[in-house]
Amino acid sequence: MDRAVQRLLAIQNALTDISVSDDQKVDGFILPDGAVMTAKADSVSPTNSVHIDGLAVCEYHLLDQTAQLVISAVGTQFENTASHVPSFQVIEILPSSDSSSQASGNDMAVQDLWATVYALFTLYHKQEVIPVVLSQKFNNSKKLRSYLLRSGLGRTAHVPTDSKEEIYLQRAAFWQGAGTQGYHTRGWLPPSSFTVAPVPYIQSFTRTPTVISAHPLRPVKPKPGETLFRRFCPSIGETLEFTYFDLGIGLETSEHLDSFHRWHNQERVNKAWGERGSLEKHRAYITEVTNDPAVLPLIMSWNGEPMGYAEITYLKENHVAPYIPGGPGDWDRGLHVLVGEEKFRGADRTTTWHRALIHYCFLADPRTENVMGEPKADNSSIMKVELDSAMHIATIFDFPYKRSALVCATRERFFRLDIL
Repeated sequence: MDRAVQRLLAIQNALTDISVSDDQKVDGFILPDGAVMTAKADSVSPTNSVHIDGLAVCEYHLLDQTAQLVISAVGTQFENTASHVPSFQVIEILPSSDSSSQASGNDMAVQDLWATVYALFTLYHKQEVIPVVLSQKFNNSKKLRSYLLRSGLGRTAHVPTDSKEEIYLQRAAFWQGAGTQGYHTRGWLPPSSFTVAPVPYIQSFTRTPTVISAHPLRPVKPKPGETLFRRFCPSIGETLEFTYFDLGIGLETSEHLDSFHRWHNQERVNKAWGERGSLEKHRAYITEVTNDPAVLPLIMSWNGEPMGYAEITYLKENHVAPYIPGGPGDWDRGLHVLVGEEKFRGADRTTTWHRALIHYCFLADPRTENVMGEPKADNSSIMKVELDSAMHIATIFDFPYKRSALVCATRERFFRLDIL
């Protein structure tokens, strides 16, 4: 019971208004397209600058006013007394005053505004919303405002008496990729034919020795070696990438296959996966999963160096489906993961890549509502990682070969909490 209370308190603290410390900054922050960003939150200095690749893209400062995003109380007797809704200081975003290093005069590109929002949610990451005002000094202020509202990055207040100038940037919308695809190519999902748009619903069917299921038609696989996700992780100081498995051509041994083969012949990995064997066995294994429309095999890497392997599955076509209470949704995903390189093990890295895998699943298709795993129920270290990634234990069940805990991250809770 004590542990349950502690976890509830942790969730409550995650939703509490705690402002940024004066010395917190974004320094040498690598954006997904490789550009380097620097910004700082300093309550002493009246104005702070955001630089990308050495050029000042904008300035921002905290105004002497606060705002709160009241939603459910609008139209009720509590509309003007909703003190439980946190208030945050309003931030004004304006053109840089340093003409010698301006990126493009008093115009601002939408990808630079997205990067500025990224900087703000890194500096003020504990805020659910950031109320901002776009300075009229921007030549394209109307375009920028339209971008924030139409993309879903921001919203206006519900209360009719509130200022129409303030836009409430929403942390949950930002981390779900709002303002990226269709607007610019700086987001966490690099430009790819695989990420153009979700495949429409067309019924398909799978029949195997362990699965009989009707389900949506799955998208065509990415190109071998194609990078599907890229995000700089400040807590580690390195960039995490997920790349579609490159098996190589013919009988050649690709870097991915060589790493996969070496990892599975380690006793630690074999104990969990049971796939020790020859290079040809592992080539056949990867060939099978790359030919399976319901499995996405990925190589995970830090700064371009392979460190682990992951399989992202569609649960409707997976043998775990019968054990899911109520059954899986059409686009719900499952995770199977291993870390092969010893130097990339450890709690901090594990928590980071595990949350990033869940993040990718939700980014890849907005229809995905749940991401699940089924680790051994007695594996306490893995269970801690799952729970620290906003997952919960949906049930305990028995496969023919192990007792598993079914853990689940829901989209709403994952993006509601401050964990990215």
